[in-house]
Amino acid sequence: MGLLKRAEKDGRRFLNPVPAAVGGFSIALKVLPHYLSNKEETEPRIPLGPFHTDAALYAEAPASGLRVTWFGHSSLLVEIDGVRVLIDPIWEQRASPMQWFGPKRFFAPTLALEDLPPVDVVLISHDHYDHFGAQTLRRLATLNPKIRWVTSLGVGERLRRLGVEAGQIQELDWTQSAEVSGQAAGVSLKITAWPSKHFSGRGLFDRFTTLWSSFVLEGPKHRVYFGADSGWWEGFAEIAAQYDGFDLTMLEIGAFSPLWSDIHMGPDGAARAYQDLGGPEKAGLLMPIHWGLFNLALHGWRQPMERMMEVAQSEGLPLWSPQPGVPSEVTSGDRLFSAWWHHK
Repeated sequence: MGLLKRAEKDGRRFLNPVPAAVGGFSIALKVLPHYLSNKEETEPRIPLGPFHTDAALYAEAPASGLRVTWFGHSSLLVEIDGVRVLIDPIWEQRASPMQWFGPKRFFAPTLALEDLPPVDVVLISHDHYDHFGAQTLRRLATLNPKIRWVTSLGVGERLRRLGVEAGQIQELDWTQSAEVSGQAAGVSLKITAWPSKHFSGRGLFDRFTTLWSSFVLEGPKHRVYFGADSGWWEGFAEIAAQYDGFDLTMLEIGAFSPLWSDIHMGPDGAARAYQDLGGPEKAGLLMPIHWGLFNLALHGWRQPMERMMEVAQSEGLPLWSPQPGVPSEVTSGDRLFSAWWHHK
């Protein structure tokens, strides 16, 4: 595990597993002229949805043992071998420190937080506003004070400020694991944190002071790789080498630009990472995430999936992309593709 090791720090700041250029003021200066001249449809001109989740479906366990509900962007409910994992939930109107300004969601939440089925663990990859919705997390902590929380190093303090009980939080360094129990006796899931090539922070002065991670969810019968946010890097192949394979691989495709390719990989980088993770033989179905809900880059809002389709067709990649809010069974080899976004 040459590249897979505990996170290192320079003073208070965590370091990426390999050197990475993270944009600052200089990048903002480069982006500004592109932003002013941009003619892409970065937000849908025609309102999307409404999309709805039929909460009654959760009364029955998934027949396959693995079911995923994608709420948009990187927010997901993963039901895996009897354990329910809510990942990076954000029900906020905007991915922003204020709810009157900033990237606004393209469609409303597909169900109320109160209508979610009983969740065993909330998994938070890092503390950026499009993954760590403070109002959402505060409400979840109120609804279920005894829920388990698993996150990256340093993020636990942010959760405690939102009312999450300290004893319910487990922070993971890279290569560390947590065991989570399901509702039924004897059911458990192993969650392991692995490095990703990204950064953290919620303000001007706290960048890198908390950790960012990707995760593997490992049940008795199924295994899922959640790539969270990352630029392409050489560690994907090493992560894959730790496992016999995955049933589903979730990789980011949106919020991409060549100006910040070190920290977001886009569709082409996702295809490369998927191949590094073992391709169709070992990495299972490829689920594109981190797109379709917020305007976080200069590209057209459909462009990530349009490009992902082109790459998938040329390379024979098995895409698995459900409609927002629909609990969808994951069955080995069965592709799923919803063209919910393809309107004029």
